[in-house]
Amino acid sequence: MSENFNDPTIKDPRPSSPVVPIKLGLDDSFQFRCRKGIACFNKCCQNINIMLTPYDILRLKNRLGLTSAEFLEKHTVTFDMDAHGIPGIRMQTKPGTAECQFLTPEGCGVYEDRPAACRYYALGATTMRAKDSAAPEEFYFVVKEEHCLGHDEPRTLSVREYRQEQGVEQYDEMTREWREIILKKRSSGPTVGAPSQKSMDLFYMASYDLDNFRVFIASPFFHDVYDIEPAYFQKLLTEETELLQFAARYLKQVLFGENTIPEKPDAIEKRRKRREEIMAKQREQMRRDMEKDMENEIDSPSD
Repeated sequence: MSENFNDPTIKDPRPSSPVVPIKLGLDDSFQFRCRKGIACFNKCCQNINIMLTPYDILRLKNRLGLTSAEFLEKHTVTFDMDAHGIPGIRMQTKPGTAECQFLTPEGCGVYEDRPAACRYYALGATTMRAKDSAAPEEFYFVVKEEHCLGHDEPRTLSVREYRQEQGVEQYDEMTREWREIILKKRSSGPTVGAPSQKSMDLFYMASYDLDNFRVFIASPFFHDVYDIEPAYFQKLLTEETELLQFAARYLKQVLFGENTIPEKPDAIEKRRKRREEIMAKQREQMRRDMEKDMENEIDSPSD
């Protein structure tokens, strides 16, 4: 199971191929079947390089009964998705191997909640935006690896049928807006400049650490700025899929100025006052620390 994020033509976090792909549409057909009993069963899980999407993380952390922060710490590694260090998340492997940590002798131990990359295999998917087009183009292609015998199985089906069979449609819909963020950032190249560390931290939290993002939107700072209808806000606090999609909209607004979340008329003034309050508290704390240091110097015996 391979992914290639260094190829400038690949602008999508779903599985891709190191070879030039032959484009397939939803109604194009290909030959493939994976099944128990095939000689290569589980081999694709023994050498993984899987990037996780926000929805992958949501499904897996709930499957394991963990918070998002716990799951990220125990089961993932962070990597840079581009030269500016935009954070991506990879699945951690078993110690000293490239084998998936959830692989068992019977197969996948989290099969019902397996990541989108696993569901797509042996298809690749990518989204690209042509220079003269505002709308991104999505296409698919067959990924062939030497170990995989599924391509010799006597079954042909369309890309659409395979996606339905593997349950990737929901996964793609849940991360559609997030993938648009990745595509827009990569398409912009160096012209936008390197994001600040604050932007990086915000991207990480809103993309992957959904439980802490929920805490963030419940903070006074957030409510000072954004005008969200109370019933919808309660929905964000209780429905994770709604919160996940809202997080992508929030990132688009903060990073690219796509204003889909209404701001309060006095938001700028409230932010200014809150910053002043924070700075005043910091200055007061510094003053107290200095006074304490001076008292300690006076009380301490001289050399």
